[in-house]
Amino acid sequence: MKSVRDIAEEIVAREGGFVNDPDDRGGATKFGVTIHTMRRLGLDLDRDGDVDVADVHALSRAQAVDIFIQHYFEAPGIGRLPAPLQASVFDMYVNAGSNAVRILQRMLVQMGHEVLVDGVIGPQTAAAAKAAARAAPEHIADAYGIARRNYYFRLADARPASRKYARTRAGSKGGWIIRAEEFITPRYHLSPEQFAERTAQWG
Repeated sequence: MKSVRDIAEEIVAREGGFVNDPDDRGGATKFGVTIHTMRRLGLDLDRDGDVDVADVHALSRAQAVDIFIQHYFEAPGIGRLPAPLQASVFDMYVNAGSNAVRILQRMLVQMGHEVLVDGVIGPQTAAAAKAAARAAPEHIADAYGIARRNYYFRLADARPASRKYARTRAGSKGGWIIRAEEFITPRYHLSPEQFAERTAQWG
């Protein structure tokens, strides 16, 4: 079983290096750590009195891993969830913050559990997730991964500027969809034809 640090290292590798895409609401980002996160944490790495793009450039891979473990795994309490869910929820928390938990909570509600959709992993959410995992141990991770994928599709449906993250210029799966499907059993991956049909409305 992978350790939390192993999972964090994989997230950093998946996120890649420095980017500053004007269509990305996260702003300047390196290894998946946004400038907004660095400002919230007060990470003035060059010690010039502010946190700006230069500090994002200065962020190291090891610092990013530590940030993810402390603020995106430990702080939201992802360790309270059953093991099959932890890697995917952790990865999604880095990508979407507390929406990662809301996706899980909505899924649990759909499965018949009484859970408040508030983005917080409290005792109720943790107990419901464990019950769902006991009931369907072979499928709970796939169910969450598919819910993630659907979340990304909905974002792209609603915001044309975000579609480039879900579909490449060539029409194949974009980074968002590939990322979600890394946590889904291959038999539940969308075929190229299914993906083309799902995104046809985007033009």
